[in-house]
Amino acid sequence: MAIKPKPRERSPVRRPAQVKENRGSAAARGYDHRWRKARLQWLAINPACNACGWIDKSREMVVDHIVPHRGDVMLFWDCRNWQTLCRKCHTAKTARGE
Repeated sequence: MAIKPKPRERSPVRRPAQVKENRGSAAARGYDHRWRKARLQWLAINPACNACGWIDKSREMVVDHIVPHRGDVMLFWDCRNWQTLCRKCHTAKTARGE
């Protein structure tokens, strides 16, 4: 007699907490060549993650906007609103909705 596998439970349907509007491409939101250049300069001066202190060239570091700019160009380019985060800390911050 063959043993039948247990039926798989269906995972609950995941729905996003908020429906994101069409935000456009990254370049359309300001993350273009100019941003990439500023990001590299920032990371050269501030290589450590602000949250955990991690410094590792093999881990992708993120220049995070402390206060979300939401399209405000002045806030986007205000380097007093920037911080260095490792990918793990940035993902956790984003998940918390900060």
